Amino acid sequence: MKRLHVHVSVDDLAQSVQFYSTLFAAKPAVAKADYAKWMLDDPRVNFAISTRSGESGLDHLGIQVETQGELQEVYSRLRQADRPVIEEGATTCCYAQSEKSWITDPQGVSWETFLTTGESTVYGDSADLGAIRTTAAACCTSETPQGACCAPKPELAATAACCAS
Repeated sequence: MKRLHVHVSVDDLAQSVQFYSTLFAAKPAVAKADYAKWMLDDPRVNFAISTRSGESGLDHLGIQVETQGELQEVYSRLRQADRPVIEEGATTCCYAQSEKSWITDPQGVSWETFLTTGESTVYGDSADLGAIRTTAAACCTSETPQGACCAPKPELAATAACCAS
């Protein structure tokens, strides 16, 4: 069974652990000096927070699977999404061993799909997602094909003209 994953970057881990523990009526399943994770069943979510990012707020979303078959099913859907995919493979991240891939949606939100295979005593490496991350500000460049990464909003019609050339 799949589980939604949400990772939020926070400024003050202790304050955020206290807040989310109260909100979820549960203590974190994993608590480290720079990271905490709740594995909730209602709602079914892997909710993680960390101080490892430069900016606070939503870091990324994901789909966590329980079997290799579910992972291959989700990977197949990623390849059909017609967006660049980073296939990270076996990795250590977030104090866990896992196999994962990354994609971003048309608005630039990063999604990871992963199967956790074990624990780790170290946080591990973070994937370089620069190749798949897009933002509205990066949409209109002279190298970007028209409509390749974002649709112009009506209030940005004048800016959208840069994509037409």
